[in-house]
Amino acid sequence: MKHSRRYRELSASYDKNQSFSLHEAVAVVKRVATAKADESIDVAMRLGIDSRHADQQVRGTVILPHGTGRTVRVLVLAKGEYAKEAEAAGADFVGAEEMVEKIQGGWLDFDRVVATPDLMGQVGRLGRVLGPRGLMPNPKLGTVTFEVGRVVGEIKSGKVDFRAEKAGIVQSTIGRASMDTKQLEENLVAFVETIFRLKPSAAKGRYLKSMCLSPTMGPGVRVDPVAVGAEYV
Repeated sequence: MKHSRRYRELSASYDKNQSFSLHEAVAVVKRVATAKADESIDVAMRLGIDSRHADQQVRGTVILPHGTGRTVRVLVLAKGEYAKEAEAAGADFVGAEEMVEKIQGGWLDFDRVVATPDLMGQVGRLGRVLGPRGLMPNPKLGTVTFEVGRVVGEIKSGKVDFRAEKAGIVQSTIGRASMDTKQLEENLVAFVETIFRLKPSAAKGRYLKSMCLSPTMGPGVRVDPVAVGAEYV
């Protein structure tokens, strides 16, 4: 892949073969996030799991202490009192059958979807639309619930979902380049702690194989997996 001069200069500004501590990596990745846009800061962790086995799945949610740094548009599919509760909690869009029809018609101007259990019969028809985009409400992630007010509040305050891919890689945003180093570091620590807390008992050997931080439009920064693993065992 051919990179821009800016990218090459940023890559040359630090040792790309060096593995940094969490604290050092956050400082470096924030320094190389120099694009005009407010870049996302993302983390990728390769875990020592075989996600083909049900007892080695790593999936869950975490509320980042300082949020994701971006505005999340939440759609709640609910009726009656639950719809009113969602509106009061700050949901951007609330509705039932009319929203399902709107989505079937191609409308997708939202980032997260929460639904009450009584509407899942209708929401199920949206699986082919929402599923591939990672937007389908899921009981395991807490987005199929009657506690819509609480869930909307959590999402708005920085709740993110994650799931290990086939290769055992978990990826997530931990904030934006405009956030200060301490905020990004505390968000990263919260994410890493959650990943280690969810370590499957069936996973053997080293749990964290490798780890990298990167801005949306900049080079990646390696994090020392051995040091991180020793800290969170």
